[in-house]
Amino acid sequence: MRQDAVAAAASARTTDPVDTRLGARLAELRAEQGWTLGELAERSGVSRSTLSRAERAEISPTASLLNRLCQVYGRTMSQLLSEVEAEPALLVRAAGQPLWEDRASGFVRRSVSPPHPGLRGELVEGRLTAGADIAYDRPPVPGLEQHIWVLAGSLDVTAQDVEHQLDTGDCLRMRVWGATRFRCPGPDEARYVLAVVLP
Repeated sequence: MRQDAVAAAASARTTDPVDTRLGARLAELRAEQGWTLGELAERSGVSRSTLSRAERAEISPTASLLNRLCQVYGRTMSQLLSEVEAEPALLVRAAGQPLWEDRASGFVRRSVSPPHPGLRGELVEGRLTAGADIAYDRPPVPGLEQHIWVLAGSLDVTAQDVEHQLDTGDCLRMRVWGATRFRCPGPDEARYVLAVVLP
């Protein structure tokens, strides 16, 4: 009877949702670096078995363990913990989608997708007023994949020195390595969906 109670208490500890999310995040960070458990053990000074148990949420990591891992991954403990404090929202209503406006260039950007640090894709709605012309000298991430689907109006997109003229319903797929340009020839504003996928 007593052993069952101890096992149940141990099981309850390992199923703590924060520990589960923290373990998953630690595993993601290691995978992003392309390291084996052995390589991470060498870099952190933490045993492979402890690292493995922490990633599988079989143990609740100590502050000392997290501090060592934060040093290896180049982040503060508060940054790491903020990434796992709560499960990111699965649904963001239209009224809650953040808008950003560049009045000088006539550009409005709506972040449509619910934010999540572990996902590679996101949807953005863009609106350009007639005559608006925006140039980017480089992508935020080289090799970024973009799909541009025009919902209304016309949009001229230049990438790798090639100009594409898009009308309502047209969709352009591209990988961005260098400068790009978005121009709305008018007479109406252009409204489009931009699907962005990290390489």
